[in-house]
Amino acid sequence: MTNTTERIDCVESIANDGAEIAFEGFRSDVDPETKGGAERVVNAGDVVTELDRAAQKAVRTAIQNRYPEDVFVGEEGDVSKSVPEDGFAWVVDPIDGTYNFVRGLPMWSTAVALVSDGEPIAAATVAPAMENTYVADSGSVTRNGRPITVSDRTDPETFAVAYTVVPDLGERAAYSDGVAAMLRRFGQLRQVGSLQVVLGLVASGALDGVVTPAVVSPWDSVGGVHLVREAGGVVTDVYGERWTAGSTGLVASNGAAHDELRTVGRRMAEQN
Repeated sequence: MTNTTERIDCVESIANDGAEIAFEGFRSDVDPETKGGAERVVNAGDVVTELDRAAQKAVRTAIQNRYPEDVFVGEEGDVSKSVPEDGFAWVVDPIDGTYNFVRGLPMWSTAVALVSDGEPIAAATVAPAMENTYVADSGSVTRNGRPITVSDRTDPETFAVAYTVVPDLGERAAYSDGVAAMLRRFGQLRQVGSLQVVLGLVASGALDGVVTPAVVSPWDSVGGVHLVREAGGVVTDVYGERWTAGSTGLVASNGAAHDELRTVGRRMAEQN
């Protein structure tokens, strides 16, 4: 238990290590690269920068200096890409929302989640350009040190909901149909460009839900899912099963109208 408590206590500081490096380079002359040799950027997931790598290196070093035996799961480089079922693991996205980052938009974050035997037990999402830090362990979730909960809205017409993980150009027909359905049902619709930021916004009640039909990477999701659940929200796949890394789609909400969001996500997933 002591080792677990020690790990939980340093999650926020470790996330800050990466966020500080990223923030130092924000709105500077950063040259974005495209992943996989793409000639042009067609979606946010194609973009990477040297700051992504530098921030991940800082986080990984901080973890390995303390807990060299723990598994490191990260977006960049030759590290594990899946969450192990046993033992401690750290799931890290050095800059979630790199496309926003390189355009000078503030909606990006450094996200760190601590996982034990496959389940998140602590998470920190640091969004320095938004001046927000979300932290959760077991039974506690805060934004900038103050307790938060999901919203208590129940009328979908008053909801502000987000969609995320937009497919490539040429593959958006079913996706656009789903977005149109959300526009017809919910009061406001947002596309933020960082799933971890969105999940923090759902946890704090600023947004009422988010849906994506895609399988999302663990570094894009695990920490934020923990935030929402600890804040009293619901997170499932598009079929209503409890979300885990690798699930088909991700639907997070305050619990009200969750099935309506989930139904939209399922239709989008099944038509793609």
